Parts: sequence; structure tokens; C-alpha cells
Amino acid sequence: MDHQKMLEDFKKRFKISLVITVPILILSPMIQNFFNYSFDFAGSKYLLFILSTVIFFYGGRPFLSGLKDEFSNKQPGMMTLIALAISVAYFYSSAVVFGLEGRFFFWELATLIVIMLLGHWIEMRSVMGASNALEELAKLMPDQAHKIVDGEVIEIKIKELKKGDQVLVKPGEKVPADGVIYEGDSYIDESMLTGESEPVERGKDEEVIGGSVNGDSSIKIRIEKAGDESYLSQVIELVKESQAAKSKTQNFADRAAFWLTLIAISAGTITLFSWYFITGDLAFSIERMATVMVITCPHALGLAIPLVVAVSTTLSAKNGLLIRNRTAFENSRKIDTVLFDKTGTLTEGEFGVEAVETFVDDYNEQDILQKAASLEQESEHPIAAGIVKRAEEDEVELIKVDDFEIIKGKGVIGKIDGRDFKAVSPGYLKENEIEIPDSALKEGPFTE
Repeated sequence: MDHQKMLEDFKKRFKISLVITVPILILSPMIQNFFNYSFDFAGSKYLLFILSTVIFFYGGRPFLSGLKDEFSNKQPGMMTLIALAISVAYFYSSAVVFGLEGRFFFWELATLIVIMLLGHWIEMRSVMGASNALEELAKLMPDQAHKIVDGEVIEIKIKELKKGDQVLVKPGEKVPADGVIYEGDSYIDESMLTGESEPVERGKDEEVIGGSVNGDSSIKIRIEKAGDESYLSQVIELVKESQAAKSKTQNFADRAAFWLTLIAISAGTITLFSWYFITGDLAFSIERMATVMVITCPHALGLAIPLVVAVSTTLSAKNGLLIRNRTAFENSRKIDTVLFDKTGTLTEGEFGVEAVETFVDDYNEQDILQKAASLEQESEHPIAAGIVKRAEEDEVELIKVDDFEIIKGKGVIGKIDGRDFKAVSPGYLKENEIEIPDSALKEGPFTE
């Protein structure tokens, strides 16, 4: 049963068991004595027995099945303890209904099952959160691709892509599969896949990764890897393997839960015989035994460790950190020095305006920012976005630009109030032999 079905199963069993528990509590003699009321009628104990039987076999089924599985694997744990506790309460109380001297434990049985179902439902919701995070990684892939067939572009499902297919990727779209660009160039956002914070320029004969986001230009790629062979599929598989792998701490927790279970069962057995030897009251002794077994159950330990592993691994993956060895990851707490191989690792991943310099008297800082941002507002280049963002922060009003044109890889040009303006790179200035003022070379942004 997958996590989603298990979640729905525990939810359904919890709600139905909770409804059945209410009349069980009302009919239970101990509850009536505690709240000083009486609600008794002919056959009430048989109704109590029927309701308790339903909740025992329906609500308690996951724990009874867990008891069987744990004994089959020779690894008794929390399911064993819960199953033993509810079984003792049910069968003893049933015997009391049909003539054995003692008192009912039906309300203890019902409330224990309801509480444990609630705990497992909460656990499964948390596990589903971890699983959903993996699904979010899978959602990085688009649903369709623009396949090129004999010069015509047709829409197909991603799963239909094969190695060798030619695909068109339009501006702003996600790359449908791993491939190589054979026509065009663009800036590609690979941050969700590689951790590279800045969009990277990719051109002819360069590789692109499925799930990355195309920038400001159309590109045509030849598919190299699709389906399970793709980079993203391997990342998802790696995260799943990491979640399934166990570290030294987890193995220690499993051993601790095993021994705690044996101790709990032993303590419960000793409690039963000790109290019965002292008091001769079987009902009292069984009550104490069930209490000891429930309290000593390593339930929190059994839930906490797997849950922490699942959630931490998936959160790490969503933030670009893949854990291949959990033992090594645990040992990372001892790290006291971290070395970074490039400055890009330490950036925020966004371009911004650090300074604005003017070398002519006709323009001040705000004029230059206004002209540059007005030109760049039509561009999808990451540097353009940084310039426009700075203008917005400074509340600079942008101006309409006519005859806008992108100079691929070098900048943009356009007309503002009838005059030609360019926002270009230093490389463009050198190529066109446009002189850079000496002051800028010595003190300004062109300083090497």
C-alpha cells in the first residue's frame, strides 16, 4: 500500500473508530462512576461488547497486522506492544461479558486504538509531505514538448520523446529533456537542478538539462537522454535511495526499539504476576500490566527517526543538497571549516546595480538609471532585470522606448524621445572602438 492509500486508510479508520468510541465511553461502568451518572439497560453490556468488537477488529487491524509482520521478521516493536495491549484488554473484557469475574476494559481499548490511529495518521501526513516534495521535483518537467518533424513543429507528450528527437524550446519555457543545442543560444536558469544561482549562457553544441528554464531566445535541441536516463530522474532516484538508506544512528534506534519492546513485554508480564500474587485481583493486575506496556512502548522513537530522515532528506534536496551517504551527513556536524571553490557560490543569485557613474555633465545618476532601465525593461536578460529592479527601488519613472532591438550577447538599443540610446557591454565598446574615459578605467566600473 502506498503512502497516499495508507494516509486515507488511517484517516478513515480514525474517524469511524472515534464515532464508535463515544457510545463505548457512555456505556462503560467506570466512566459512569467517574462522572456520577447511570445509563444501563437490558443487554447494554452486549451492545458494549459488539461496539468494542468492531473497533478492535476494524480500528485495531493495522496494529494486529503489524504484530504479525514484526513477528515474521523476528523484529518485535511498537506494533507488537500496541497489539498485545489491545488484545489483552479485548479478550479479557469479552470473557467478563460472558461470565468471568472482573471488570470491562472496553473504554481503555477504544481510546488506545483511537489515539494510536491518530498518531499514525499524523505520521503518514508528515511522510506524505516528504513524498510530495519529491513530486515537486518531478513537476520541474513540462507536460509537453515542441517536436520538430520535417521542418514542422508538433506538440507531443514528454513521455513520447526519444533520443535523437529535435525539439524547439521557446523563450521562458522549460527544457523538456536532456539534450544538446544545435541551433540558437540563450541564457538558461539551472538553479533548481544544479544549484548554480545565476543563469548560464548556452550556445550551439552545448548541453542543456531537462527541467531548466530557457531565457530570452528560442533554441533548438537534440535529445540525448529522456525518461529514466535524464538528469532529473537520476536526482529523484538518488533522493529516494537516500531516504531508504539507514545511517548508524538509525540502526542504533532500531536496536534500541527492539530491546525496549522486549523490556516492555517483560515488565508487563512481571507486573501482571506480581500484582496478582499480592492482591489476587486479576482485573486489577491486568489493568496494571496493560498500563505498563503502553507507557513503556517506544512509540515516539519508532515514529520520530524515520520521519526526521524522510523530511530532512527531502528538504535538503529541495534546497540543492543531495545526501548520498547518511553517515557522512551525520558526521558533518563536526565540520569547523568550509571551503568554497568559486565566488558564485556565495552570491544571492541575482544581478544588481552596485554603482552608477557619469562622465558627462549633461546626465546625472538618475538620468542614466532612467535611460538604462527604460531600455532594459523590454529585455529578459538577467542583467536587465537587475537594472530595472534598481530603478523600481529608487522610484525612477521609466520612459517609452521605440525601435527596441537586442544585440545578442552584447546589449540593447532603442530610441527615447527621438534619440538613439544603447545599453551595451564593455566588449561592444571595444569592438566598435568607442573610447572609454580614462577616469572610468582608473576608478569606475571598467577597472580591471
